[in-house]
Amino acid sequence: MRLAAIAGVGSAFPRHYYDQATLLAALRGYWEQRYFNLERIEQLHKHVLVGGRHLALALEEYPGLTTFGASNDAWIRVAEEIGGEAVAAALGKCGLTVTDVDALFFVTVTGIATPSIDARLINRLGLRSDLKRIPIFGLGCVAGAAGIARAADYVRGFPDEVAVLLSVELCSLTLQRQDLSIPNLIASGLFGDGAAAAVVVGAERARALAPTALGPQIVATRSIFYPHSERVMGWDITESGFQIVLSADVPKVVEEHMRIDVDAFLGERGLTRRDIVSWVCHPGGPKVLTAMEQALEAPDGALELTWRSLREVGNLSSTSVLLVLEATLAERRPPAGSLGMLLALGPGFCSELVLLQW
Repeated sequence: MRLAAIAGVGSAFPRHYYDQATLLAALRGYWEQRYFNLERIEQLHKHVLVGGRHLALALEEYPGLTTFGASNDAWIRVAEEIGGEAVAAALGKCGLTVTDVDALFFVTVTGIATPSIDARLINRLGLRSDLKRIPIFGLGCVAGAAGIARAADYVRGFPDEVAVLLSVELCSLTLQRQDLSIPNLIASGLFGDGAAAAVVVGAERARALAPTALGPQIVATRSIFYPHSERVMGWDITESGFQIVLSADVPKVVEEHMRIDVDAFLGERGLTRRDIVSWVCHPGGPKVLTAMEQALEAPDGALELTWRSLREVGNLSSTSVLLVLEATLAERRPPAGSLGMLLALGPGFCSELVLLQW
């Protein structure tokens, strides 16, 4: 079988970064006239264990976003900026240029644009006019892992080509200030903004790159959909934009399904969880990560980079698992030939499993 390989991962963030106390103070200002229990907001923010987050805009600009259109215009502007930076960073790490890119997969769940951001980046970055563009909206947090899988599918069919997966999520621009539900209050403390890109190359193109420029091979992937779980996570699309759907059942789904799904996926290849040396997981939140560690029976510290990403920048939806992958490549690259697993969960409800060989 022709194997795909991850050649490089890069990221970019808006320049505005605030610690959690500063963000909480701003939110208290929004809600102090309407919410009778402001201490409850503080408790919810502390429980998500996020220390700070990047925001698409300066804090003082958010009160001026009074319509969905205004928020989405800001999303387009910032998504172009940091999306372009992330693509350039990823290509630079593996010695490729924008003219080497044959296909661009773009994933997001926090804004909409036609032409889509991938199209807008052709002029901004100087990408080729024959670039194949695949914009994907709606996969949410699972899209980082699913995007890697779909890019791998593409280069298996075109083994001499280069595909780039770009994720841009600007969660702060979706905040519904009039929504005082517990899911929205949790989301206001959990989700952050940023972008990440991964370069995926086919087997023939990989041979032309220096070995030091290559990351893990993508050995196999699996998509799993859990029927009748539409209300576990997602958006309600309203006149004011994206209103969060976030059930307390997410950790329960992990507890009930993840071990079974991972064991079945690995078992078909004569493997067990003991064969997996590294875990690259999406940081859904503290309860989800704890459930994930228990379901996978992961060794102590196996998900430390995931926990760190949550603490430092929050949950960035589809971008987060790519940030963990970037950190793994840079700081804790597993031994050559060892096996790893990249995984995420998201709206559907669904999961995506990606088996890696380093």
